[in-house]
Amino acid sequence: MNIAKTIFAAAVAATAFSAPALAQDAEFKLPEQCTTAAASGGIDHSAMGHGGMHGNHGGAMGSAMMDMMGMGGVDLAAQPEHVQENMRRMMITMPAMHDGMMMEDADVAFACGMIAHHQGAIDMAEVLLAHGDDPQMRALAEEIIAAQGPEIERMTAWLAENAN
Repeated sequence: MNIAKTIFAAAVAATAFSAPALAQDAEFKLPEQCTTAAASGGIDHSAMGHGGMHGNHGGAMGSAMMDMMGMGGVDLAAQPEHVQENMRRMMITMPAMHDGMMMEDADVAFACGMIAHHQGAIDMAEVLLAHGDDPQMRALAEEIIAAQGPEIERMTAWLAENAN
């Protein structure tokens, strides 16, 4: 029965997240210093049990990722639009944050992980602005976007100047 639920959840996720991503989502990538260095100087984390988290981050959500988030068996297609949008965007930034934090150099790992983390916060704020009504939450979402965008730029510039 668990296998059937997992297959069903993966099929639902594939359907829910197969809609074309927004241009900004499709283009989100960690800076080159976070990906090139990962191939040559990053920590090999394949033996740490994270292999199931990687794959098509912009498309269908793997069943291992859904289980990790406690979403096994959830019918995402039946969820409100804002939930579907938040989940779709998170499937892009969460694996990037994980990968960024695996860099061997602590400063580079911090910058790489935080870039994806901040992008996730910006994505959530954008979803709130598209779907939320409360003036206080909308104001907070706007503050998050205004603060974290420049912080991403600052970390990206630091990586360009300091990461090998």
